[in-house]
Amino acid sequence: MTQFDGELSPPFEIVEPERWRAPIIFNSPHSGSVYPLEFLNASRIDLPALRRSEDSFMDELIGDLSAQGFPTVRVNFPRSYVDVNREPYELDPRMFTGRLPSFANTRSMRVAGGLGTIPRVVGDGQEIYRERLSVDEALGRIEALYKPYHRALRRLINKAHQAFGTVILVDCHSMPSVGVSRDEPRRPDIVIGDRYGTSCASVLPDVVEEVMSKLGYSTGRNKPYAGGFITEHYGNPASGLHTVQLELNRAIYMDERRRERSPRFAQVMADFTTLAEGLARVPLGDLGPFQAAAE
Repeated sequence: MTQFDGELSPPFEIVEPERWRAPIIFNSPHSGSVYPLEFLNASRIDLPALRRSEDSFMDELIGDLSAQGFPTVRVNFPRSYVDVNREPYELDPRMFTGRLPSFANTRSMRVAGGLGTIPRVVGDGQEIYRERLSVDEALGRIEALYKPYHRALRRLINKAHQAFGTVILVDCHSMPSVGVSRDEPRRPDIVIGDRYGTSCASVLPDVVEEVMSKLGYSTGRNKPYAGGFITEHYGNPASGLHTVQLELNRAIYMDERRRERSPRFAQVMADFTTLAEGLARVPLGDLGPFQAAAE
């Protein structure tokens, strides 16, 4: 097996309810905070700097939903180590010794920005590694962590789809309260991403916006986050497979500098339950699968 099995056991967790309330899955792919020792030793930056890439506590904000009838998925390893919200082989050849396989995507915008499947930088642009990694190290992480996570997520999605005829995957993230660019407008409390209308039926982001607005949150659509690989890859509305990404402003529920939960944390957790209830009220008939119209 691999050198990090003991530290990252389990690498991810799926909690299914005894009885599903609705075919709605809540996923937190970027809140992992278990850092393998060999990763820390190879990093040129310290742990607090590495942790700036985390969607801190997002797994906790959705953690109670499984008791309410909604399955939850959480990744325990950090996105700075392996990012499951990327294609399986978005890799920067400048990071590695040896030749990458021919099927690797070395030219994506995410790779160019240093944020591939094995990231080169953390969220604020700091370089992670002191030295180049071996290609075998990168491929080993993908085989041992990335692929098992996606196989398990796919099984869960298929289970819901077979039982209900449709499924909603809510991909939960958090964002810094301010952007890197000074020209960026003030970020809303929550950004709803549906890949500009392609990853889910339009009723779903409408419901999210309605529920969260009534709870007092300001909302935005697709800017600056329209949805990553998970949203794009698992969203196929014509087949009854719907994915919506949520980016929650970290200032809403935590002290960003100290990386601590704020007094509002419990209320935000309760608001996610309200959101789940709102999505569960969407008639399944509105979610497909939809047959193409006859010509």
